[in-house]
Amino acid sequence: MKFDFNLWDIHIGNPHPFNERAPRIDNGTGRPDPERYHDRDFAAREWEQVFAKSWLLACPVSDVAEPGDFAKFDIGSESFLIVRGEDGEIRAHYNVCPHRGARLVQADVGAVNQFSCPFHSWKFDLEGTNTHITDEETFQPEVLCHDTDLTSVRCETVAGLVFISMDETIEPLRDFLGPVAEQLELYQIADMYPVQHRRSDWGANWKGGIDAFAETYHLHAVHPQTQGLMDDRTQIDLYPNGLVSRQFVPFAQPSRRYDDQDSVNPGIAMMLADAGIDPATFEGTAKETRAAIQKAKRKRSDDLGLGYERFSDTQLSDSTVYSVFPNVQIGCHPEAVFLHRFLPHPTDPNQFTYDTLILYRDVDAPGYSAPAWMGLGDDVDLSGRTRPEVVHTKLGDPPGLGEVLDQDSDLLPVVQAGAHSRGFRGPLWSEQEARLRHFHAELDKRMAQ
Repeated sequence: MKFDFNLWDIHIGNPHPFNERAPRIDNGTGRPDPERYHDRDFAAREWEQVFAKSWLLACPVSDVAEPGDFAKFDIGSESFLIVRGEDGEIRAHYNVCPHRGARLVQADVGAVNQFSCPFHSWKFDLEGTNTHITDEETFQPEVLCHDTDLTSVRCETVAGLVFISMDETIEPLRDFLGPVAEQLELYQIADMYPVQHRRSDWGANWKGGIDAFAETYHLHAVHPQTQGLMDDRTQIDLYPNGLVSRQFVPFAQPSRRYDDQDSVNPGIAMMLADAGIDPATFEGTAKETRAAIQKAKRKRSDDLGLGYERFSDTQLSDSTVYSVFPNVQIGCHPEAVFLHRFLPHPTDPNQFTYDTLILYRDVDAPGYSAPAWMGLGDDVDLSGRTRPEVVHTKLGDPPGLGEVLDQDSDLLPVVQAGAHSRGFRGPLWSEQEARLRHFHAELDKRMAQ
């Protein structure tokens, strides 16, 4: 049977350059060995071949907005300090004192005029240069002639997001991101700031998280409550360098699997209200709500000067979801952006930490807010005046991320257990899972180097 790639044309009647399909990429039909999900030797090589040689999303620019602002980024066995210097430049250093290896900083974010080691009070300026050695006269000069500065890493910024790399020879970040760099810049993430930051430890391999978040094929089975307000068969675009992909997820319309295609159910009513449309007076059917939301957001933009003319209609109503190799998913909306990072455990390939931020830019207008489905409570400060603390739940505790994400956290350990079975010979991916095959093809290429 020949697959119909026009099945997911969600842009009918709304042509726009942003919506254009990327040329199809054939990543084959192979079945990878499931050891990638649980083998400790594979995980050790993966750290060296993948994470140590890729650009890694460290923080949003808003976390290091002013000189002295820093953000700590932990991944695997490493910890990094991202800091804005007095000269306005953003730099990144290993979070480790060159004297005895103590971590300099424990806080997730903060502001300093220098870094001071908690062990022996060695001090370093924001550029990483050593400025003070306690009792320096007790060291032989031949000892101190070794480098006493912090060890820095590559650090670059695109679209309001700060990335670091442990590989000094890596290509520029913009080249790494390819066409996705310009697409992300449309959302003006540099003007957004965190309004929620959650971490939770999950009982699965980090790639299990990547796999689950890079497809909507599982929604009807794992999240049936979503079927009345979003379609799960969507346009998928794969980009040539193997490092990025995207998927459109149509909101405010029922899945084609859903029986009732006409009633404006509570989920769609919530999305109408988000756009400033009173669900009680809306006279259309569920088939008409997506277009109505697009039209309402265009009017809101005209009234408030939001500049939504830079977006396609699809971007106004739907979620545009990006994968950035190796471990990032970015869900983009004009009002808010969801950042998802899947952080490998330092030693156990059967665990990872799911780190998620919601970024938002406040607009002082009645009814304007982040999408209600993101689940931000009334107690959340949307003004940007306070940076939310990181809430971290440990393995075994309910993550409290909302119904959909909690369902994922319950399911992934079940999938992880199955990956260990002799009866599981590797995944069989459909075209609805094309982003997974794209990711794993790049992973295999990196692992073979």
